Order: sequence, then C-alpha cells, then structure tokens
Amino acid sequence: QVQLAESGGGLVQPGGSLKLSCAGSGSIFVIYAMGWYRQAPGKQRELVATITRGSTTNYADPVKGRFTISRDNAKNTVFLQMNSLKPEDTAVYYCNADVRGNSGGYYNYWGQGTQVTVSS
Repeated sequence: QVQLAESGGGLVQPGGSLKLSCAGSGSIFVIYAMGWYRQAPGKQRELVATITRGSTTNYADPVKGRFTISRDNAKNTVFLQMNSLKPEDTAVYYCNADVRGNSGGYYNYWGQGTQVTVSS
C-alpha cells in the first residue's frame, strides 16, 4: 500500500505564507507526476498545481505568481510554497501522485488532506 502524508497546513493571515509538504511512503518504485488540489466547502475539488518527475510545472490561474510547486524525488516528496495568501485560498488541500509500485502496477493516490485557513 502507498500513503501520502501531508503536513504544513494551518491558520494564516491574509498576505501570509505557508508551505505544504507531502511525502509518499510504502510500496513505491517511482513516483511520476504529483500535484496539489484543493476543495472549499460546497465546491468541487480543483487543481492547484502539478509537477512532473522532471519538474515541469503547471498552475491554475488563481494561484499563478503566488504559489510554487516543487519536489524532491529522492524523498518522494512534493511541496507547495504558498505566498500572498488570500481568504479564497481557504480549503482542504490534497496531495496527489501517480505511482509505479514495487510490484509493477501503476496507480493514482490521494492524501487525506490538510486544512488551510486564510483569515484575519
């Protein structure tokens, strides 16, 4: 089994910064693309940013210029640096990963989510 463990969420004031981390563990041979998604109350889950194994990035328009996604392949970890946070960034943030397991299978996994609240 593969687990994605998220950390770094919390309460921050508007204009503040927060850095999320997501570390994969378990029967992982290699992780290909990874990404961050978020879901606000009453809304569907939406893409925030994605990153390939070669560190090609893609961002949703609302976070462009403010968020930065990065990864450490040796640690099977993806990060999301969030700057200039706005109240509308408030959501549960989920880590996602495309994983090649040790047995050879190819799966997509989700983390449990971490709450990010931007409020004064």
